[in-house]
Amino acid sequence: MANPPNRALLPAGLQDVLAPDAAHEAAMVEHLLGTFATWGYQRVKPPLVEFEHSLLEGAGAAMSNETFRLMDPVSQSMIGIRTDMTLQIARIAASRLKEDPRPLRLSYAGDVLRVRGSQLRPERQFVQVGGELIGAAGPAADTEVIAMAVRALRAIGLDHLSVDLTFPTLISSLYQALEIGGEQEERLRSALDSKDRNAVREALADASDAKRLFLALLEATGPAEAGLAILDNAALPQGPRKMVDHLVDVASRLRDAVPNLALTLDPVEYRGFEYHTGIGFTIYRNGTRGEIGAGGRYLAGSGFGERATEPATGFTLFLDTIIRSLRAPQAPPQVYAPYGMSLEAMEKLRADGTVVVAGLEPEDDPEADARHLGCQQIIKDGVPRNLAAEGSG
Repeated sequence: MANPPNRALLPAGLQDVLAPDAAHEAAMVEHLLGTFATWGYQRVKPPLVEFEHSLLEGAGAAMSNETFRLMDPVSQSMIGIRTDMTLQIARIAASRLKEDPRPLRLSYAGDVLRVRGSQLRPERQFVQVGGELIGAAGPAADTEVIAMAVRALRAIGLDHLSVDLTFPTLISSLYQALEIGGEQEERLRSALDSKDRNAVREALADASDAKRLFLALLEATGPAEAGLAILDNAALPQGPRKMVDHLVDVASRLRDAVPNLALTLDPVEYRGFEYHTGIGFTIYRNGTRGEIGAGGRYLAGSGFGERATEPATGFTLFLDTIIRSLRAPQAPPQVYAPYGMSLEAMEKLRADGTVVVAGLEPEDDPEADARHLGCQQIIKDGVPRNLAAEGSG
């Protein structure tokens, strides 16, 4: 006879969140969104599923291979479960909020689901918390979202944070300006991905000026102050020069906006920023596996009318990584109310924030029942008192 299925078994990458972790997670979400609200970011809540053509349109196509799809029995159309909330916020801005004054400041929190996890994030379902600034294009906007994200993380107790800056379109802009394409472009991209200086030299053996530029990009990887100085002195074409000037401006503003923030630079990174059109950034914490959050500049509202190319910048924080970085939560102490205690008396204690667990049946030994239910105190003569040590007396 076949063994019955284990009903507690969940698919890979999915898990139950139990007490006290579930309450701790919810509290962190509210703390983060509360900080965003003080910066003027208003919370919105998109649906868990949307029509496939909406989720995967334009920039959303980059997440096509990560999207669960199913048939909607009502409309008989394909729908998808969201893998990322950023593009949903862009859709809301370009449709439901298209007449609202710009720039829009929107925040959000919710679960996302992906077809597969990664080596650093094996979870396939996790909570995203983020903010989007839509309708502003300058370095002040990029600085605001980075500063807000870092300050919100610091407010919940995360220290030792660093921000890695990149400009995902810098490399493609250089390819175009220097007329690099075909097989040479593929070899150069592979060399840059692996940070292989010798491979860069080989790929550009007949182009000394280009070789110096791309080697300078690799040399600039690391602490932002030194790296930006290298790029500032490089003989860049006009388009890439504007991108570097933007990076320099944002880094300078961040030093003033968020003191003691470690800034690093990776001018050749683009993976994870496939739909970004300008500056990108990743937030790390020393001692924590994986990124705390990521964001950058993109065009909002693809396919939604006249606002289809609005400048936007924003970020997403990954709550699973944040929770791993925080001290393990402690459940609040519980007080046992013996059977027969008045509801009014219990509510008076609860109004002061006390966790009161009521006995539901008469007990010969109320203290034993209190211990059984995980309580640390018991109400005697109307006052919470510590339980006697088990076996004493």
